[in-house]
Amino acid sequence: MKLSANFYRFEFECKCGKCDYDTVDKELIDVLQHLREHFGRSININSGNRCPEYNKSVGGADASYHIRGRAADIDVKDVTPQEVQHYVLSKYKDKYGIGCYNSFTHIDTRSRKARW
Repeated sequence: MKLSANFYRFEFECKCGKCDYDTVDKELIDVLQHLREHFGRSININSGNRCPEYNKSVGGADASYHIRGRAADIDVKDVTPQEVQHYVLSKYKDKYGIGCYNSFTHIDTRSRKARW
């Protein structure tokens, strides 16, 4: 099922291979679609929705937004994570959860600002 011009539901499915968790928040899709258009490059969803068991197995927080379908760990083709992080931190200064890692960027649509 197509969720936006460039994203499909299957990209957000839990990677455990045993469940059918595939819920995705529309606001998250809108943010990711904006990033896709801004950079003009494809976005890989490294981790989208997670069932509670899989989330625990990968060391996710008990209240992870991945469990709610409101988070994605992404990388943008041919764009460094640092460039992606610089952009999202400047674009969404006062909202969302943004996690900066060496090899990917975490974005979630929580209602308050969080950074790590």
